[in-house]
Amino acid sequence: LAKSANKAGEILGVQSVDLLDFPDNRMDSVDLLDVVKSIEAHIEKLKPEVVITHHSGDLNVDHQIIHKAVMTACRPQPRCIVRRILSFEVPSATEWQSPTINNPFIPNWFEDISETLELKIKALNAYKSEMRKWPHARSIKAVEHLARWRGASAGYEAADAFMLVRNI
Repeated sequence: LAKSANKAGEILGVQSVDLLDFPDNRMDSVDLLDVVKSIEAHIEKLKPEVVITHHSGDLNVDHQIIHKAVMTACRPQPRCIVRRILSFEVPSATEWQSPTINNPFIPNWFEDISETLELKIKALNAYKSEMRKWPHARSIKAVEHLARWRGASAGYEAADAFMLVRNI
């Protein structure tokens, strides 16, 4: 996964990919405070005004814990530099959650990715171990269909959809 993440980062042209040493699919075995402190350290280092995190209602427990830790680390205290928090959807984690959880992903923030969709697809292809075959929700074809649908919902050729969690 680390190799895939670095390759995808390379494709996207990001400055750095910083992977933390937490267990995959076992974040429920880690003290939440340890995760919060790690995120706080990165916020102090990077000084972001916008933080994008998983949707709190995802089926994946790692995503739920990361969302909770981000919200804790980004508390709107005096001198807090984080002004906006957005949550994103993860195909096969967001829409598969039980409707009884009563925390659906309802996007209210759209970013036009019409010009960069092909680059996104190329980066996702670096994650062969995480991607699935069509008609799985996490297939390349499904991701492209979702981007086109989200785009059509906002008047774009393609878009990534988010939920605005906080805007200060």
